[in-house]
Amino acid sequence: MKLSHITLRHLRMPLRTPFETSFGRSNNRDCILLEAECDGLTGYGECVADADPGYGYETVGTAGHILRDFLIPAVLGKEIAGPGDMHHLTGGVRGHQMAKAGLEMVLWDLKGKQENKSLQALLGGVHPQVEVGVSVGIQESPGALVQVVEGYLEKGYTRIKIKIKPGRDVVEAKAVRDAFPGLRLQVDANSAYTPETASLLKPLDELSLLLIEQPLSEDDLWDHHYLQAQFTTPICLDESILSRRHARQALEMGSCRIINIKTGRVGGLSEAVAIHDFCQSRSVPVWCGGMLETGVGRAANLALSSRPGFTLPGDISATDRYYVEDITEQVFRLNPGSTIDVPAGPGLGVSIHAQALEKVTQAKLTV
Repeated sequence: MKLSHITLRHLRMPLRTPFETSFGRSNNRDCILLEAECDGLTGYGECVADADPGYGYETVGTAGHILRDFLIPAVLGKEIAGPGDMHHLTGGVRGHQMAKAGLEMVLWDLKGKQENKSLQALLGGVHPQVEVGVSVGIQESPGALVQVVEGYLEKGYTRIKIKIKPGRDVVEAKAVRDAFPGLRLQVDANSAYTPETASLLKPLDELSLLLIEQPLSEDDLWDHHYLQAQFTTPICLDESILSRRHARQALEMGSCRIINIKTGRVGGLSEAVAIHDFCQSRSVPVWCGGMLETGVGRAANLALSSRPGFTLPGDISATDRYYVEDITEQVFRLNPGSTIDVPAGPGLGVSIHAQALEKVTQAKLTV
């Protein structure tokens, strides 16, 4: 395939409710939508970098710069055999995984449309629906958290993840566990602890959690292996895993027992599949993390999560969890059993709601 031009849009999506993690509180979610033309077809991709460098170093500003000045010039007008071939052309750019993932998603969408195949089929997905959970931000009190969790359970979600940080951890998790003894519950620290302060989390071992996600530094593998040895609850790594190589190293060290796969964090669907396959060969559970994606990114996450090694519910959630109005015509709804249907149309299987897109577009550039 050969891309003739690519349009970048900076989007700002108002969240239905504020979302607070250990690194801040958000009322809006920024991202970049990529739109590319190839032989009369239009492909879309989502770069999940946000406005601020809280989760990772990439932002909408840095990703836009890298895409505009480096990644797009490397692929525009070139013959590209397939999505994975993009990484050979962009190999001179180190890091900037979210920017690369957004561009690669465009190529997967185009490939599916060219071959009249769904992204799920291209990736080797097997499940028509995937099980999902919901991620709940830090609330003003443990009681308020319990009420929010109860609301999501009433909607049909059967797995809950709560965000934690020092001083807002064990008490919150215990309140939810006491209120809902049989709930599949996990916690996410987003790197908020140090090896010295992480000992405060030891009481979580008594709460029958599915996992404790990324308690230590975002770039750490080694110290997590000491921590995992102290806990019976599985440690799950998120921010630390940027590639299959990191996944291999973490498992060899014993730094975790579960891995969260986020397409943006690892540089694209190709690497996400490679991590999935490696973990599956080692009988290590994986699940798909979320970045408050629009319907474009959510469609890709659902296709990826339909692969057989994704044995834990992902942070994908229905459209109305995040937005009053999304930018896709397709609305993702929660089914009975806490599942969401995987799109079956060609490519990503979604189309853009032009009017909704214009409302949230902050800036637009065509290369």
